[in-house]
Amino acid sequence: MELYKRLLLNASPYWRRIILAMISMLGVAGCTGATAYLIKPVLDDIFIKKDMAMLQILPFVLLVIFLVKGVCSWCSTYFMAYVGQKVIAEFRQQLYDHLQTLSLSFFDRTPSGVLMSRIINDVNVTQGAVSESLAGLIKELISIVVLIGVIFYRDWQLAIIAMVVLPFAFLPIVKFGRKLRVISRKNQESMGQISVTLHETLAGNRIVKAFGMEEYEKRRFARNNASYLSSALKSVKVRALSSPIMEFLGGLGIVAVISYGGYSVVRGVSTPGNFFSFLAAIIMLYEPVKKLTNMNNTIQQGMAAAERIYQILDTEPEIQDRPGADELVPPIETIRFSNVSFGYSEELILRNIDLKVKAGEVIALVGMSGAGKTTLVNLIPRFYEVSDGAITINALDIRDVTQASLRARIGMVTQQSILFNDTIYNNIAYGDIRKGEAEIVAAARAANAYDFIMKTPQGFDTRIGEQGVRLSGGQRQRICIARALLKDAPILILDEATSSLDSDSELEVQKALENLMAGRTTFVIAHRLSTIKNADRILAFANGRIVEEGHHHELFKANGEYRRLYELQFMHIDTDRASGVL
Repeated sequence: MELYKRLLLNASPYWRRIILAMISMLGVAGCTGATAYLIKPVLDDIFIKKDMAMLQILPFVLLVIFLVKGVCSWCSTYFMAYVGQKVIAEFRQQLYDHLQTLSLSFFDRTPSGVLMSRIINDVNVTQGAVSESLAGLIKELISIVVLIGVIFYRDWQLAIIAMVVLPFAFLPIVKFGRKLRVISRKNQESMGQISVTLHETLAGNRIVKAFGMEEYEKRRFARNNASYLSSALKSVKVRALSSPIMEFLGGLGIVAVISYGGYSVVRGVSTPGNFFSFLAAIIMLYEPVKKLTNMNNTIQQGMAAAERIYQILDTEPEIQDRPGADELVPPIETIRFSNVSFGYSEELILRNIDLKVKAGEVIALVGMSGAGKTTLVNLIPRFYEVSDGAITINALDIRDVTQASLRARIGMVTQQSILFNDTIYNNIAYGDIRKGEAEIVAAARAANAYDFIMKTPQGFDTRIGEQGVRLSGGQRQRICIARALLKDAPILILDEATSSLDSDSELEVQKALENLMAGRTTFVIAHRLSTIKNADRILAFANGRIVEEGHHHELFKANGEYRRLYELQFMHIDTDRASGVL
């Protein structure tokens, strides 16, 4: 019932149209009842008594009834469909908006394919329940009430006989509805898994082809598809079974009515017109009851989908602004980590980090994979919340400032070039949509991207494909740097921004990065040796701790963790340079 209440609450802003739809449904039901009621005078007065006056009146009356019924039916269908479409559109927008508020940890544990299935497939299933079946449910229930009134008015004794069967007709509605809701939930979960597989294989199609895994992926998709098919067939079986059962129960009622009613007509207790008027009402009555079964099936499927959607809507962001949070305003003078520890679960990844960074400093972070470098920089924009300790900027705990103002002061360039299937211009403008064309062009020039942009077919208006697939790795990275330059944030995070590039591209990107780093407080997860050597300070990480801190030469002489990392990762670069390879 809670789901029904929440869906109805979403529809409440459109109560005027709902009222108009219900008035129209009353009109449809009234016309249906009037049609059954008029069968008696048509038969008795026209065909038996041969009354010419009634022959002139009743066809015209029936014509008016059918006309009114048609208009009312259109109005009820349109108004409820309008409400349903509006509710679902807002539902989809509400779901998407809420996803934007959720923390990164939610996306870490929830596959994007599942979320796509919720927004597209589950919402569409809910749409069928709200815009179509809910309207039909109300209309058929009103029709049932009106027709029951007609049959009791015509012959209450015969009506009681018919009503004995009617309650049994509602049993399949309840039984099949519950079963279908469970099946539908599994069905939608299977569709979610199909979406996950699709998203992974389409996004990673180069890897699939590079490793010759096409047949493997075909088999994997076939398993997911078979699981969905199994659930879908169970759903079809339940839906198909409900209709013949309703037909049989309805037939029992009609047989009982014909037997008793025919006996009454033969004895002269009732007229043929009265009996056929009653029989028509009974036939009309069982039709909406049968429709209710199919509508309930659709509604139960919609409720299962709505339940999955509300699971997301009820998920609270793990990171939220505190009441009365302040705005973080520049200039940024200091960033401080005070005894900071962090773990994604019970196991800590960072332990007791103490660090003070002054404005304009370049801090290089080095360490083996898994040492905690990326985790540390992800704590600065509050992508994750510290487990212990505090991070302060200008002596303000970042938990006491708004996320929007904090992240507005931070620019990021990561190893993975995150770009959108849009124009080069719009991808750069993503850094700050308030900036104009001149500033976007200036950012492209500073990122050493202007020349290659102008060589593309439409220049800045060239569409770059999904994830910038039409550009080279170096070109994609320079677009990302231009985006960060446009943002012009005082704090900069570079997470191995050149590690996946070839030497020529790396040199171009490095020049752009130097322009980007100028005058900014920068955290660099270092890959390039020159970046490390030119850093104001180097932090060497091991097992989630800062084990060494200082300049390149003094750390190299200390013969500790940094020296070990240097010899593992960078010694060959110096050797190659000395031999003229680089």
